[in-house]
Amino acid sequence: MEVILFFESDRQEHWMDGIRRSDWRAGAYLARLLRDGTFFDVMGEGSRVLLLTDGDELISYCTYVKTDDIRSTDLTPWIGFVYTFPKHRGHRYAGLLFEEVGRLAREEGVDAVYLSTNHTGLYEKYGFTFFAMMTDMEGQPSRIYVKKTG
Repeated sequence: MEVILFFESDRQEHWMDGIRRSDWRAGAYLARLLRDGTFFDVMGEGSRVLLLTDGDELISYCTYVKTDDIRSTDLTPWIGFVYTFPKHRGHRYAGLLFEEVGRLAREEGVDAVYLSTNHTGLYEKYGFTFFAMMTDMEGQPSRIYVKKTG
């Protein structure tokens, strides 16, 4: 397995199709941002899409972005769009993506990353701790987690 960065790949169309095939509406939204060229407008310059791959197969993906679905905050950067395809769940593959995000964040001098979710008990397994409840872009309550990168 290998973690690759979408924007550094010469197979962007292939990986975009993989993201689009996820059974999650947020995956379709991410694929649309990538296809339409609006990803950086929405997520911020320097944002990244990380892909966990096994050959040609997309196993899991996430984003490492300046802004996410919690807009009215100074918190940054964010891990977002965390998704593992159903047949690969239960192996903690997302943790490989989180490790790479941590490495990228440390390179940038960032000491913590944030994550917005409705899940309880999932991200704690990867070293995230509950930070606060905030309202997302759709006006819904969201659990905010933080993870130190050092």
